[in-house]
Amino acid sequence: MAKQASNRYENKSQTGNAPIKVITVNRQAYHDYFVESTIEAGISLVGTEIKSIRDGKVNLRGAYALARNGELWLENAHIAVYEHGNRYNHEPLRNRKLLLHKREIEQLQAKVATKGLTLIPLKLYLKGGKAKLELGLCRGKKLYDKREAIAERDVKREMERVFRKGNM
Repeated sequence: MAKQASNRYENKSQTGNAPIKVITVNRQAYHDYFVESTIEAGISLVGTEIKSIRDGKVNLRGAYALARNGELWLENAHIAVYEHGNRYNHEPLRNRKLLLHKREIEQLQAKVATKGLTLIPLKLYLKGGKAKLELGLCRGKKLYDKREAIAERDVKREMERVFRKGNM
């Protein structure tokens, strides 16, 4: 009887197909920016931060990511203080390190520097028990672009309302 080859990675959790629980979506980013591409990044957190994230007490409005010294940092993201925490509770607006491969960070840095793009957090979710952040490579919208988006949304909403009336 032949011995089967064992996979040395089979005991580790497979986060690739794990269910996703969306914690928060940065809707303001979709209003203020054109999203050119997205990338998933992990976040380096302390104990009470992940507990606050699981409670859903996170605000990504106004947050952005910067590359410093070959590392990517999330700035201005508010994770509320954990209610049941003790004196070792975390700072709500502290800068958090984003976990990406070095090659990915270098590619993002190059795109941001040459094309005038910005890294904006779009979504925070739990995947396989770990907090993940969906970063968008975004270009700022002008005021007339925002007006066009609002007009398109109103037309779409009006069409749906007419179709619903017609079907009843």
